[in-house]
Amino acid sequence: MTSDTKTAPPRPLRESAKESITHYFEQLDGATCTDLHALVLAQVEEPLFRAVLKETGGNQSKAAAMLGLNRGTLRKKLRQYHLI
Repeated sequence: MTSDTKTAPPRPLRESAKESITHYFEQLDGATCTDLHALVLAQVEEPLFRAVLKETGGNQSKAAAMLGLNRGTLRKKLRQYHLI
């Protein structure tokens, strides 16, 4: 890549989240949904933790720092999602 080549800034995560949630509501087609907050967190946290662990080479201390969590909280979440 040359210095003349410009790259687009990364797409904000909120845009992807908004699209996914809108699509989810479209699929519901008027049906009621409950506990949406917990559903969204569970759907986002597990792949987030997987990606951060991959990025840090499995180093939980670095992963916890990257996520802004203490290591104990991270380990609890990793157990919750069967990642350890």
